[in-house]
Amino acid sequence: MKVYVHLAVAQHPHRWAEQFAAGRLVGLNEPDPYGYARAEHMGVTLIPPAVSGEGRLGRLVRMGVGALVGFDLVNAWRNRSSIMAADVVWTHTESQFLGVCALLALRRRGRTAPPRLLAQAVWLIDRWPHTNPLHRRLWRRLIRQADVLTFHSPLNLAEARRLFPQQRCELVRFGIRADHREPPRTPPAPGGARRIISVGNDKHRDWRSLVEAVRGHPEWQLRIVSTKADPELARGLDNVTIAGVTSSEDLFALYREADLVVIPLQHNLHVSGSTALQEAALFGVPTIATAVGGHEAYFPADAVRYVPEHDPAAIAAAIADLAADPAAAAAMAARAQAQMGDEGLSSESYVRAHVRLSRELLAAA
Repeated sequence: MKVYVHLAVAQHPHRWAEQFAAGRLVGLNEPDPYGYARAEHMGVTLIPPAVSGEGRLGRLVRMGVGALVGFDLVNAWRNRSSIMAADVVWTHTESQFLGVCALLALRRRGRTAPPRLLAQAVWLIDRWPHTNPLHRRLWRRLIRQADVLTFHSPLNLAEARRLFPQQRCELVRFGIRADHREPPRTPPAPGGARRIISVGNDKHRDWRSLVEAVRGHPEWQLRIVSTKADPELARGLDNVTIAGVTSSEDLFALYREADLVVIPLQHNLHVSGSTALQEAALFGVPTIATAVGGHEAYFPADAVRYVPEHDPAAIAAAIADLAADPAAAAAMAARAQAQMGDEGLSSESYVRAHVRLSRELLAAA
C-alpha cells in the first residue's frame, strides 16, 4: 500500500527533521511529522513530497490563493504527482485535505483511478458557523471527494455527522510519542506549597480563570508556559509567572518539578489541550482540566480531575483537594499514565488507525 502524507509546507519532513535535530520542536515530539513514518513498519510505503521548499514569491502566491479559497490549494497542486501516485492520501488538517479534494475534483476523468483520501479535520467544525457562506458552499462540494473524514474528538465527530450526513466520519484519537514515561514522584506532604504548571499556546486556553483561581493562594506557585498568554494577567502577583520555553529539556524540567498540571480551557469541539494532557500523563503529574472538547474519550474522570468551564472557584477547589490528598493525586496520575502506550494513546496507535482505515478503503474498492 502506497501512502502520501500531505502536510502543510511548514511541516515538510525535511524541515521537521532539521528542527527536531536542532531541538527547536518543544515537547515529546517524533523525529518525523507526528509519527506518520511509523506506518513503514506496518507494511506501508510512504511517498515523499514532490516539492521541498518555496521562495518568497511562491509563498506570497500560495498565501494569496489560500486567502481567496480558504485552504492551501497551491501546496496540493505543487505535490500533485505525489498525490496521484498514492493508493491513499492522508492529511493532517482541513487546509490540506480541502486542497487535495480540489485537486481530485479538477482531475481529468478516465485516467487512472484517483487515490483514496483520509481527510483529517481539526478546527473545521469549530470554525464552520463563523465561515463565510461562499467558503462553506465551496467546501461542502469539495468534501464529497473525501472517502473518510476523521476527527480527534467525539464532539466534532457528532457535529460533522450532522453537517455532512452523506460522508463517512470516524473518530481517530490523536496521540503523541509514548515511549518516554516517568513514574509519578513521591507525593509531597498534604497541604502547603504546590508548584503548578500550565502549558499551551492555542487560543482556547482560559488563562484568566486559572490566574483567578490561584490569586488568593500565595502558597501555590503557578508557571504558565506559553508565548501567547497575556503577561498582564500576572501583574501584581508574586506567585504567577508567564513565560515560554525554548527547548524540550526546559519544558521537561518543569514537568519534573511540578506537583500539578492545570489545563484551563474554553469551549471547543476538538480536544484542545490533548497534547499537554498526554505529556503530563507521561511525566506522571496529576492533572486538572476543564471539561470541554471531549477529553473524557482520552482520559476517564478517575485519571484527570475535570472542572466546569470558566469557574476559577472550581479550579481552586480541585487544587486544594489534590493538595490535601497527595496519595490520591499520585494514584490518579498513575491511572492517566496507564492510558498511554502502543495499545492506548500514542502516535503508534494513531498511525495504526490510519493504516487500518486505509486498508479498509482499498479492500472495498
